[in-house]
Amino acid sequence: MSRVCQLTGKRPIAGNNVSHSNRRTKRRFLPNLITKKFYVPETDQWISLKISASALRTINKLGVYGYIKKLESKGVDTGVVLAK
Repeated sequence: MSRVCQLTGKRPIAGNNVSHSNRRTKRRFLPNLITKKFYVPETDQWISLKISASALRTINKLGVYGYIKKLESKGVDTGVVLAK
């Protein structure tokens, strides 16, 4: 699976390792991803999401159903099908 957050779209970015002598070599900065199952009481179903830690904080604040509905209203394709 790719290292992309399903909700925020965060993905790896490229940068440089910089040594003490200031030599630069390429490296990748990977997002902090978590695979987690959520229960959605509004639709009475479980969904499994691969999300970033920042998306998890937003879900804790708004709730998973509210956050997905907010993203859908903005036109973001989350890949989650909520029955209702």
